[in-house]
Amino acid sequence: MKILVTGGRGLLGSATVAELDRRGHEVTTFQRSPSGNPREVLGDVTDAAALQRAVAGNDAVVHLAARVSMTGAWNDFLAVNVDGTRNVVNACKSEGVTRLVHVSSPSVAHAGEPLVGVGATPADPDHVRGHYARSKAMAEIIALDAHSPELAITAIRPHLVWGPGDTQLVERIIARARSGRLFLIGGGQSLIDSTYVDNAADALACAVEHCPGGKAFVVTNGEPRTVAELVARIAQSGGASIRGRVPYPFAYAAGKVVERVWGNRPSDPPVTTFLAEQLSTAHWFDQKETQAALQWTPRISLDEGFRRLDSYYQLGK
Repeated sequence: MKILVTGGRGLLGSATVAELDRRGHEVTTFQRSPSGNPREVLGDVTDAAALQRAVAGNDAVVHLAARVSMTGAWNDFLAVNVDGTRNVVNACKSEGVTRLVHVSSPSVAHAGEPLVGVGATPADPDHVRGHYARSKAMAEIIALDAHSPELAITAIRPHLVWGPGDTQLVERIIARARSGRLFLIGGGQSLIDSTYVDNAADALACAVEHCPGGKAFVVTNGEPRTVAELVARIAQSGGASIRGRVPYPFAYAAGKVVERVWGNRPSDPPVTTFLAEQLSTAHWFDQKETQAALQWTPRISLDEGFRRLDSYYQLGK
């Protein structure tokens, strides 16, 4: 197939492009800055005309482009995540694309309570935490509502994607650990899922090829670990360790204060209420329906992923 990938420059985007290419598809990327892909179109999902030109001639679209941040102005999240997704859907319809894989997030259904062994529960923009989760919940609803016999739309929610070169999770954990600022929130014993990046990319490729449209699916490695183990193991790859623990009530209260004073600074704050909840609440997911629908199973175990992360940092990145 001819496939357009929006947001093809990031960790998951570049891995997805490589996986689709490996499978023999002709892949074009669409993002704001050059990715190095020989077939790329520069532009922004907020520009409907530019997006439509990029979509033209493709059989399928993988929509990865998003604003991902713990803070920021609501209008920015609305423009990129909500209106941008609407632009993608409209471009797919007008250009005769037959398959759209919308990359969502498990945060669209997380209202603060533990998620234990569940599947993809409905997106809930009214009760989720923070601008990012709310905007992604709205975007997923827009995407799935547009599913039709002419345009099959599947939403994939990869959970905590990480791997070598990850700047969102891995490098932040290691940087904090190296500076002595890495603390667990609470006891660190809540079980959480995560996804090695190659597995997430593989799942997105399978979603394009099989496209079980009209539904959302959570994608993980299916190997829940405690927060303490996962964070400590990532820090260890960078030659560092956790400094100590902060009680959850204190971290949550601090998050409230930080959110009030941080404003729209470009950098992420040290703690938010969303982060405090995420690091002290269990969230792991049943993968049976996902694996059956996508005809996919993870190839890289977490332990193998950690070994690869070790090698990456031993080689000096």
